[in-house]
This record gives sequence, C-alpha cells and structure tokens, in this order.
Amino acid sequence: MKTFTDPEEKRIYLTEQPVPRLVLEMAVPSIISMLITSFYNMADTFFVGRIGTSATAAVGVVFPLMSIIQALGFTFGHGSGNYISRTLGKGDVDSARRMATTGFVSALIAGAVFGACCLLCLGGLVNLLGATPTIAPYARDYARFILIGTPFMCASLVLNNQLRFQGSAFYGMIGMGAGAILNIALDPLFIFVLDMGVAGAALATILSQIVSFCLLLRGCTRGGNIAIHLREFKPSWAIYKEIIRGGTPSLFRQGLGSVATICLNYAAGIYGDAAIAGMSIVTRVLMFANSAVIGLGQGFQPVCGFNYGARRFDRVRKAFWFTVTLGFCLLVVFCTVGIVFAPSIIAIFRKEDLEVIEIGALSLRLQCVVYPFTAFIVGANMMLQTIGKPVRASIVAAARSGLFFVPAILILPQVFDLFGVQISQMVADILSLGLSIPLVIGTMREMKRMQAQDELLRAQQ
Repeated sequence: MKTFTDPEEKRIYLTEQPVPRLVLEMAVPSIISMLITSFYNMADTFFVGRIGTSATAAVGVVFPLMSIIQALGFTFGHGSGNYISRTLGKGDVDSARRMATTGFVSALIAGAVFGACCLLCLGGLVNLLGATPTIAPYARDYARFILIGTPFMCASLVLNNQLRFQGSAFYGMIGMGAGAILNIALDPLFIFVLDMGVAGAALATILSQIVSFCLLLRGCTRGGNIAIHLREFKPSWAIYKEIIRGGTPSLFRQGLGSVATICLNYAAGIYGDAAIAGMSIVTRVLMFANSAVIGLGQGFQPVCGFNYGARRFDRVRKAFWFTVTLGFCLLVVFCTVGIVFAPSIIAIFRKEDLEVIEIGALSLRLQCVVYPFTAFIVGANMMLQTIGKPVRASIVAAARSGLFFVPAILILPQVFDLFGVQISQMVADILSLGLSIPLVIGTMREMKRMQAQDELLRAQQ
C-alpha cells in the first residue's frame, strides 16, 4: 500500500500514475472490505436459517430498514466524500477538513434521531415492512438491536467513504473488515450458545459496527488523511448543499432499494414464508457478487474525483471504461457459477426446506442471465455522482430499484403469479441499462468538449 504524508502528495500521485494501476490499487482494499461485509450479511442469514424459515424471512423483512440506515450514512458519506476528493484535487485542504467533520457529526446526529423514532413505533414498523404474523416476533427482536446501533452504523459509513474518496481504502478495509470478521465470530456465540436467537444476530452486528466505528475514526489520523476535529464542525447551508448535491443519488439508490425490498416482501408474502425466505437468500447472494463490482467502483471514485477536479478528463474516461469492463468480466464468471449451481447455493442457507430451494434457485438463475450488465449501471452511477452531476446520477440511482423494479413487482405478479415476482429484477436491470447508456454517452461528450477547450486555452497562452 502506498503511504502518504500529506494531502498534496496524494493529489499528485492520483493525477499522475497510470490509470489501470491506480484503479486496482484503490479497488483491492475496497473489494476485500465489501466481500467480507457481504459475507457476514450472508453469515447472518446462514446462522439464522438454522432457527427456521420464519426467522430467515425476518432477516429479509428487516433488510429494508437497514437499507434506510445505510441510505442516511451513504448520503452524508458520499456527499461529503465526493466534495472532499474534488477539493483535494484542486489543492483546497481547509474546505475538505470542514466538510469531513461536518458530514461525520451530522450523520451521527441523524442516525440517533432516526433510531429513536423507529424504536418508539417498532411493532407497527415491522408490519409495515411486510412481516407476516409468524415472522413479526422474529423481526421485532432483530430490528430492536439494529436500531439501537443506528448512530454508529451511519457514522461508520461516513468515515469509510471519506477515507475511500481520499484514496485511503486500506484504512477503510481494516475498519469494516475487522467488524465483519468479529460479527461472523459472535453470531454463533450469541444465537446458539447464549440462546438469544435472531436478537443475538442483531446484537453481534451492532457490537461489530461499534468496533468498526472506532477503527475507522483512528484510520482518519493516519496516512495523510483528514482527521475529525469537533472544532471543524461548522454547519452551513453551503456545506449541506454540497452534501445534498453529492449524496442525493445515494439516498435515491438506497432509499428506493428499501422501498423495492418492502414491495418484494409483500409480493412474495402472498405465496408464504418460503417465498419471502427464498427471495431474501437470493438478494444476499447477489449482493455478494455485486459487492466486488461496487468495491471496484469505489476504487474508481477517488481516481475519478481527483482527476476531474484537476481537469484531467481523459484520465476520468479511461478509468471509467477500465472499471466497467473488468466489473462485467467478474460478474460473468460469478453468474455462470450461479446458473449452474443455483439449487446448491440456495440449499447452503436453508437445506431443510425444499420449497425455499425451488423458489430461490429459479429466481437466482433468472437474475444471473442479465446481472453482468449491472457493472455498467454501477459504474455510470458512481461516475456521475463523483463528478458532480446530481440529476443524472439520481436518475441512474433511482432506475433499478425505483423507476423500473417497483412497477415491475406490482404488475408482473398480477399476470404471472410467483414467476412474476422472480422475473421482476431481471426486467428492471434490462430497462435500467437502456436508460444509463445515453446518460453516460452525453457525459463523455461533455468531458471531451471541456478537454478540447482547455487544450485551446493552453495553446493560446
């Protein structure tokens, strides 16, 4: 790992080194962190699956709530991180410091308020999330501990993203990875040895998040990164405008992802707890595959932000196409495995229930057919968000889970019954790709024009 002593040294490195090397160097820690985090999400599902089908479904029911918490964290984290990378690319360290602390503290406060409000209406909340009467008791036990730890989850996501956008994904990997590994170790202890059931899985998650929070906060003081100092907490409309501008796409992506999962739970719930459990398992499995692509995209983002801020538009375009091509190839490999071994993959989580395996295996195969193209969608969203194109980025972010999936999950089951539930995500992915392509082409042309203008000005000087 390349180490830096100050932000200026980091800026020079990120704007001068070969692009493929930089993307991979930034991406490897992020990919490792994302894979470990996704693995512990699957570990929750695996260990809870030993309790029963309704308990497994409860994890899926609470997942939209966790997505909303993540939406808060990503909004502040991506909003502040995008701004930090661009301002550091310009050499403006003071503005980056103010943004880092203000984004962190604001997320901590927002997480505390959100968690407290949800705890006050927990019973009605799990019903709203799509819990059936048999799932609701497990969902309440799981959600209670998750909500208590909401401030730490939000703040950890902010710190992790700020470190990534500064080109220090290694420190983010240490923080998030250590928490994930601890979670995997604590799950069987709390669930089975201490006999806490699904509540034990949630408690393990929150304790792990607190450990991650502490390690990430420490990482901000190393490697030329911007440290968090409360004296730099200077909330203002100008700062929050930048956070909203850079974080709104994340809010759309995660928030609509939560709405989409709620709709999926309701649509699948008509066909019983086994349908909810099966679709929940498929979601976790595909998240594992997508985590590698997201990690690759997270390696692209600091390269994109620094070079866009330095007006090195040729390097931004080159980094984008390298990231999308490599991500597509990775997903092709994973989806081939998913199609061939779908029943065995689902059986890992719930081998006792043949109905869960049957529903989940078909859904996994259908989604794997088109899933590699999400590499382009993810890359498009990350590029547009990082370079400060909030409207276009928000459209791409909203497309997959909101604009196309929600109508699909509401309409297709009316025509095709359970099969309509299983093909809804595949249909949404195809339509999202079609929407993303012209937005990316238009943005690439804009960068070419700006590059040509810069070259003309240099020639005239």
